[in-house]
Amino acid sequence: MFTSSTPTTRRQREILQLLEHRQSTGEPPPSYREIGEHLGIPNVSAVAKHIAVLRRKGLLETTEGKTRSIQIQSPIQPLRRRIVHIPLFGSIPAGPPTEREQDAEGCVSVDVESVGIRPTSRTFALRITGDSMIGKHIIDGDVVVIEHGKEPRQGDVVAALIDGQSTLKTFLLQRGRPFLRAENPKYPDLIPGAELVIQGVMVALIRKRN
Repeated sequence: MFTSSTPTTRRQREILQLLEHRQSTGEPPPSYREIGEHLGIPNVSAVAKHIAVLRRKGLLETTEGKTRSIQIQSPIQPLRRRIVHIPLFGSIPAGPPTEREQDAEGCVSVDVESVGIRPTSRTFALRITGDSMIGKHIIDGDVVVIEHGKEPRQGDVVAALIDGQSTLKTFLLQRGRPFLRAENPKYPDLIPGAELVIQGVMVALIRKRN
């Protein structure tokens, strides 16, 4: 049953209830003529006037130039936040570095305001395997959101290639030379022998409830 704090006439409530029923059963929105026939409204122009009033009240929305596009405007619609879909490029070890190719396997959908980030075309996600980052509350099975191209700062968590092997660790500098540190005492610091490539900086953490 449709309810709203916005004042409506009996006829307007009947139209809203008809539309609500069609939406709840998965049926396509009715045409103006079908609304008139169902509710005993004698002509299409009278239905159009009711629809126009309901639109002005913010209770309906329609797509201009498209037939059968009438939809009830949910009272919570203005409260909905922007959802973005971040590509998930497989997993990354939080443990000893390993050779691992990262291929797209889907997307992670996030509410950008809740996680407090502004995703770009360079944002991607990785699933964590291992326990070397538990000191920063990053555990096996978590998903980290990474921003590629962001300059790492002292203490940032980064996705990196160290001597060609992939890992997630804390980025540190000592006497101007970068190295990686695990946040679990059973793992050693990682000092690059030849090359350290920062693939991106962690900007958010997503954890699914088991």
